[in-house]
Amino acid sequence: MVTSTFDQVNLFFDKAAGRLGLSIGIQEMLKRPWRELQVQIPVRMDNGKIQVFTGYRVQHNGARGPYKGGVRYHPDADLEEVRALASLMTWKTALVGLPYGGAKGGVQVDPKQLSKGELNRLTRRYIQSIEHIIGPTRDIPAPDLGTNAQTMAWMMDAYGQLHGYAPAIVTGKPVELGGSLGREAATGRGVSYILNETAKDLGLDVKETKVVIQGFGNVGLWAARLMHNSGYSIIGVSDVNGGVYNPHGLNITLLESYVKAGGKVSEFNEEKQISNAKLLELACDVLIPAAIDNVITKENALSIKAPLILEAANHPITPEADHILSEKGVTILPDILVNAGGVIVSYFEWTQNLQQFHWEENQVNDELKKILIRAYHEVRELALSAHVTHRQAAFEIGVQRVAQVIELRGFV
Repeated sequence: MVTSTFDQVNLFFDKAAGRLGLSIGIQEMLKRPWRELQVQIPVRMDNGKIQVFTGYRVQHNGARGPYKGGVRYHPDADLEEVRALASLMTWKTALVGLPYGGAKGGVQVDPKQLSKGELNRLTRRYIQSIEHIIGPTRDIPAPDLGTNAQTMAWMMDAYGQLHGYAPAIVTGKPVELGGSLGREAATGRGVSYILNETAKDLGLDVKETKVVIQGFGNVGLWAARLMHNSGYSIIGVSDVNGGVYNPHGLNITLLESYVKAGGKVSEFNEEKQISNAKLLELACDVLIPAAIDNVITKENALSIKAPLILEAANHPITPEADHILSEKGVTILPDILVNAGGVIVSYFEWTQNLQQFHWEENQVNDELKKILIRAYHEVRELALSAHVTHRQAAFEIGVQRVAQVIELRGFV
């Protein structure tokens, strides 16, 4: 019985490894994380009391290069979730051809409940606790759920106080501290690139294509903005509190302004309100889960009406739901492809930091598009030729590339 997100991700790995004919020993090496660190993070709160938080850093596989992966601040960021996300990073970086391994970090905390000063102290103490296993050529953290460019600035400074100036220690930093132009929009921009290419392959008329996006954080917002500007009709959008729906298309520009002014998506009262659960079940051409994991399960999979799903979030569809949707004929473009834009531009930022040479934003976007579209066509061609799903094809490509490097390096 599948009991955790890590087990669920490994089901996809097992299918790929089986098709590739990998030995049991290699499978075990690829499946298990190479290192896991759990730390206690005592923080003096603004009221003078000490509160202890739990943090993690999981380094899943480093065969192809330094570990790479975000750090999330979330109450549910437990070891099992971080393990799963670290393994997804391994396959993601291999799929898109980056010289990285996979890692992930997390702290069990609700960042909305902490002041800026408390978050600063929490972040610095977390880095002090893991600094011995990270470094510009060892493990490079990045932002994730609940963290942002400011968090990365604190991480860079905390690491620098111990090891000297090292901007390449984290990516997703403010541009003023060595961050890359285009990094903030990268994941959402990558989602839009994938949709544009898929629309061409499927012969979709952009102006007639109705899109639903669950999630209006950084990824969902940028994806919605760019798709809206390209002419897609965004008929449904939601945040954690709920969503809004208009079958004729939402005014994304007005909605974005409303949210940036402090409003909630669900309170954008010019449109019909809708719950997150019902939003997923709307009749549309493209569904984009861009929030949290496991939102499409065996309980609601049969109610999903979209013929095309782009996974902008990490692991938004459980294996049982994935099977049900595939049997229904739904095309699912997997997370390790669709949301890879963030790590691709993180790679660009890292290389810029190492060289101390900065790129213009159009160069960043052009190179992002080139890498993503190449990976998309590799996945599509394998899926069509081998008669497998796009997810199976993506995992097979990623797993094969890591397995090949393990053999070449003589690990076994």
